[in-house]
Amino acid sequence: MVGFQLIAFRLFVLGIGFFSLCFLMTSLGGQFSARRPGDSPFTIRTEVLGGPESRGVLRKMSDLLELMVKRMDTLARLENSSELHRAAGNGHFAVDRFAPGAGLMERIQAIAQNVSDIAVKVDQILRHSLLLHSKVSEGRRDQCEAPSDPKFPDCSGKVEWMRARWTSDPCYAFFGVDGTECSFLIYLSEVEWFCPPLPWRNQTATQTAPKPLPKVQAVFRSNLSHLLELMGSGKESLIFMKKRTKRLTAQWALAAQRLARKLGSAWRDQKQILVHIGFLTEESGDVFSPRVLKGGPLGEMVQWADILATLYVLGHGLRITVSLKELQSNLGVPPGRGNCPLTMPLPFDLIYTDYHGLQQMKQHMGLSFKKYRCRIRVIDTFGTEPAYNHEEYATLHGYRTNWGYWNLNPKQFMTMFPHTPDNSFMGFVSEELNETEKQLIRGGKASNMAVVYGKEASIWKGKEKFLGILNKYMEIHGTVYYESQRPPEVPAFVKNHGLLPQPEFQQLLRKAKLFIGFGFPYEGPAPLEAIANGCVFLQSRFSPPHSSLNHEFFRGKPTSREVFSQHPYAENFIGKPHVWTVDYNNSEEFEAAIKAIMRTQVDPYLPYEYTCEGMLERIHAYIQHQVGGPSALCPRDGGWGLPQTPSDQRRGSSQLHCLGKLSPCRALCPVNSCSCSSQFPFPADAGGGGELGDAGVSCSSPAPSPGLGAPGVTSSRAQPPTTTQKHGPLFLF
Repeated sequence: MVGFQLIAFRLFVLGIGFFSLCFLMTSLGGQFSARRPGDSPFTIRTEVLGGPESRGVLRKMSDLLELMVKRMDTLARLENSSELHRAAGNGHFAVDRFAPGAGLMERIQAIAQNVSDIAVKVDQILRHSLLLHSKVSEGRRDQCEAPSDPKFPDCSGKVEWMRARWTSDPCYAFFGVDGTECSFLIYLSEVEWFCPPLPWRNQTATQTAPKPLPKVQAVFRSNLSHLLELMGSGKESLIFMKKRTKRLTAQWALAAQRLARKLGSAWRDQKQILVHIGFLTEESGDVFSPRVLKGGPLGEMVQWADILATLYVLGHGLRITVSLKELQSNLGVPPGRGNCPLTMPLPFDLIYTDYHGLQQMKQHMGLSFKKYRCRIRVIDTFGTEPAYNHEEYATLHGYRTNWGYWNLNPKQFMTMFPHTPDNSFMGFVSEELNETEKQLIRGGKASNMAVVYGKEASIWKGKEKFLGILNKYMEIHGTVYYESQRPPEVPAFVKNHGLLPQPEFQQLLRKAKLFIGFGFPYEGPAPLEAIANGCVFLQSRFSPPHSSLNHEFFRGKPTSREVFSQHPYAENFIGKPHVWTVDYNNSEEFEAAIKAIMRTQVDPYLPYEYTCEGMLERIHAYIQHQVGGPSALCPRDGGWGLPQTPSDQRRGSSQLHCLGKLSPCRALCPVNSCSCSSQFPFPADAGGGGELGDAGVSCSSPAPSPGLGAPGVTSSRAQPPTTTQKHGPLFLF
């Protein structure tokens, strides 16, 4: 009977604890709101108790818990005494029966102490709140009506919204909203900016902007030990990135010396930079870390490791986050559900993140996201085309995807390879060989050794025909991950080394003649590493080209770009003799290519843009010119737009070309040795004079057009002869 009483009493204690938690949440300003779609079924609406009521209830709860401790002590003694008699009759003692009762009493005592402490804190908070409320209320009631000001047309509507929904997010209470009209107007004028400042409020604190920090010169760094500490640990992905950074330390140091000599004594502002790797956060699933040691894709981690090294070596202040909690702390996110602005001005000049991080920032920065989004740079492997980025156009013309319609400047998206001038080219680095290493490779190459590009067994499935032909001429090596048994997709004649650490994989490439791809993965770093180690890269030509319209891998990605081979950059920017692109469906062409490759001698080759020096120089240019200066992506008005440059600078080196059938600029310029850039706007010269006249184009006045073909000219009588782009950031390069 005593045991039953104790169990019932424990359930009663649990109920008291739950009630205490609910009371605490409402007392501290985090009131539950009226039920909304998606809310918990336990969501209720309650009013905050006044100061005396709150303190009184907390005192009663504390007294009740103390009484419970005394009662539990009596029950525990009775239960233990009963157990002692029963155990003695059985000839042994149930020692384990004593612990639960004692532990429960300790917990109740701790709860009682916590409630007592909370009562004191709540008393302090309520006194402070009442003091502020009294200051606002004295003689101000008649001045707390939503003003009718044409400069703030949304003010009255926002006040109405606050009346109905201010309890929907605890962040409003954090900023002092208490349900009064005055608190609504103070919040909407001083925290947000939908209402005009109240004339009776002290405007000094709200209008005085924080003094800018004194400019500090960025100094090149060669010791990366502090960077390794900043990167943290605990995830396999971070361990991989740190190993890569440590291995390339000497090359980064040498590249910094070379770039420093190039730049001379030019002043470089040190920027404060936040790097938030969203795909590594637990909230996004972090699907990469568990697969690092199982043959999963490493391209993203290679790029992120090199981005961190580049920013650090350039001498900028760096903060790295891989969790949502760290992100919120560094941004100054107020407690709540993310509807309020940040608690402080953004302390970072730049934020590098990915699509996962971009989504997390939008969810937690409130209106501050719109204010500061021009400072964000999105690492985007395959690129984002303007038609997908522009929300209005994407919605009207069917370009909406899970990763698009952010209304950023297209230059804020930074790609792994230079796909399009719409975006910025971030890149990564490959290890650069010195002359001694190149000589050793030339003397140690095996003329009949091939390494297959593909660490996952699924990539090998259905490739028996190609492998059979290749096996007639070369010894085939693989690096396919397996745990205990050899993957059945890998033929017996292939020498599979299993998953190799990067240094061992590099040694394998230095011996091999051929590095062969089977069409996947797309546009990874491995082919460039193979070419840099003296291999010939053989890849498949796609006919028809792969895109989001016909291939599952690209479906949902914010681009319609057509991919004509596994690695378009290698095909178009490197080419033969280092890169061979053939039709794998044509056995004769495939076999002829293998024979030709065996007769071809190549030296290790690495494009400058993928060296440490090349990446340092490129990112230095982006930081210096996209952050401040005439090409800045953040206009002075705090909005966003295309980089603004003086008209004389924009016209100085531009050249007008006329294309047919809406051909994109990127299709013309490789042939004409030019480059496409939004820095050179379409010339709207009325009457066909100026550049248009020189190009043989005659028109009257240009008409704005929202289509992808604008800006441009047309011979169609049904359309204006000359069109300009209606949507500023919508260009088709």
